[in-house]
Amino acid sequence: MTAPLPPSAKSTRMLLSSLAGLACGAWGPVQAQSLTLEQLQQRLERLERHAGVAAADDDDADTGLAALDQRLRILERRLELQEEERAATAKAAPKIAIDQKGAAFKSGDGAYELKLRGLLQGDARVFLGSDANQNDSFLLRTARPTLEGSLGKRVAYRFTPELAGDSASVVDAYADLRFDPAWTLRVGRFTSPVGLERLQSSSALADVERALASELAPNRDLGVQLQGDVAGGRFSYALGVFNGAVDGRDTVTSNPDDDFELAGRVFFEPLKGSGSAWAGLGFGLGASSGDKHGAGNNFLPRYRTPGQATFFGYRGTVLADGSHRRWSPQGWFYRDGFGLQGEYIVSRQEVASAGQRAALEHRAWQATASWVLSGEDASYRGVTPARPFGVNGGRGALELTARYGELEIDAAAFPFYADPATSAARARAWVLGANWYLTANLKLVTNYTHTRFDAAGGASALPDEKAVFSRLQVSF
Repeated sequence: MTAPLPPSAKSTRMLLSSLAGLACGAWGPVQAQSLTLEQLQQRLERLERHAGVAAADDDDADTGLAALDQRLRILERRLELQEEERAATAKAAPKIAIDQKGAAFKSGDGAYELKLRGLLQGDARVFLGSDANQNDSFLLRTARPTLEGSLGKRVAYRFTPELAGDSASVVDAYADLRFDPAWTLRVGRFTSPVGLERLQSSSALADVERALASELAPNRDLGVQLQGDVAGGRFSYALGVFNGAVDGRDTVTSNPDDDFELAGRVFFEPLKGSGSAWAGLGFGLGASSGDKHGAGNNFLPRYRTPGQATFFGYRGTVLADGSHRRWSPQGWFYRDGFGLQGEYIVSRQEVASAGQRAALEHRAWQATASWVLSGEDASYRGVTPARPFGVNGGRGALELTARYGELEIDAAAFPFYADPATSAARARAWVLGANWYLTANLKLVTNYTHTRFDAAGGASALPDEKAVFSRLQVSF
């Protein structure tokens, strides 16, 4: 019978016992106190086989404590190397994440990434009154899959087509060269940096359609833009050169008149992240300046109501013939569940017709207020329910909204440049709405909108537009 271990072997015995319990827990805890030297050697051999360490030949094996200690050190190092190899392999492996923000595929080092996003908006529209000039309708308003991500640490990209409507089109298609958070160069097709509401994602809008002020701001344009955030996001800027889009519309696929437009925006959030009651205050200025020369929809705008009916357009003989400038002071304030957003915008265009010229200046403004009743914070980027519908008795988030806005046409436009019988001199629109955010991905919207028109001169005013809009939105 083999003699028990002497007291001098206590430290080795305890180390072997701990290692055996850690590496081979499935074999049960090691009872060091009852182990003999022979039993320790047998246990160590099993651990070596498990770790892939070659055991010594039986003929040459030294069964003393010094030999066991040496073999134990070799085993410990082998296990360390295996753990390092496992960690390195896990770090280099691609990562896949699927959550409420969509699907993301990222390289192990995080330098390369592909995100799949989507936005689907389906509307039901009912126009009220016997003089309504629009048809009641179900409408697929938006169907936009999005691919975005990064190609290394310096390049990001976004591609968004629009599949709603009679034909497909491209909404966003751009690349960002990210030198620094304060200096990023964006190239491609994206929203011109002028209007506050125009820059807001359609998935985060408080109401179904944008306000009248957005009719004077350019939408998406082709160009190059330098942008960035400094001072912890308290100051942001954007300055770019573009082909030039007409008021309220996207640019065409190429520059139609060989003229360019300079557009920019600065925005301040001086108390952002401070914990102050005014931390949600932001204000800024957007502007653009360029020339336009030509006739038709690529050069001169048509202004629309929230119901998407045209209430102002130029006569067919009118040309855009010179400077086109815009400027727009804008701001927001968000505190807890309360939100207030507003902007004022002026669009000044030089026009010509039949040998006469004029510089027409149209003005618009809007203010939108919102209140989240269920306790979540309001924000420019929308509301995320704290208790999603159907999860542990959650009911989602409920938000009430109200908006008022006006768009005033320059009086000098009538009657020579615009027909007072078909175009209004002013539109005034108000909207009341309720938004139910069932989950972070599902939103129900209901609006009542009422637009009144002022006629030019002695013309008869256009009939009021009264409508109820409902929207089901799925976004991820």
